[in-house]
Amino acid sequence: MEILSIIFLRSIRRTRSSAWTRCWFWLTTARSACPSAFPAAPTTMGRTTFPEKLIPLMIVNALADKSLPVYGKGENVRDWLYVEDHCAAIDLIVRKGREGEIYNIGGHNERTNLQVIKAILKELGKPENLIRFVTDRPGHDRRYAIDPTKIRKELGWEPATRFEDGIKRTVKWYLENRPWWEHIVNGEYQQYYARMYGNR
Repeated sequence: MEILSIIFLRSIRRTRSSAWTRCWFWLTTARSACPSAFPAAPTTMGRTTFPEKLIPLMIVNALADKSLPVYGKGENVRDWLYVEDHCAAIDLIVRKGREGEIYNIGGHNERTNLQVIKAILKELGKPENLIRFVTDRPGHDRRYAIDPTKIRKELGWEPATRFEDGIKRTVKWYLENRPWWEHIVNGEYQQYYARMYGNR
């Protein structure tokens, strides 16, 4: 059985166009003789996500009763995919995907940032008055959307985890693994945090 190597795309929009991606694929495969496929996924939630990202940032701040900085009005929309579903999709693409194809891995879990943050606060039993709206970043994408029709029709893949369950599992992991993230947020990360949110 032929095993495909995986070339990760955070999103097709990051590559300017799928045509550029396919061109790069043919150049690299011709030289390496290594068959490849391209998974493109939405925003992933789950364990060991670096604390600068939305979900762990809000969990860590809420646990310390610190304000939760939310860009703009919190209306930016993301499709969330639980990490174990993401891994399962990649495994399936490696084993059964077609060479040179791009497979969008969708979570079917679109939520605004504000909805995500309120769900986290609810899980932690923290008040919503911790939310602090800050000036949005210039050019901040309002919505990431992904169509996973191909991976469903060709490979039979569907995400197994609902947003609500993924959030519960993610919050639980951060509660049970404080040493992992405390080591990070107590170091140089504080300088980064001040640069990102201090003057907004």
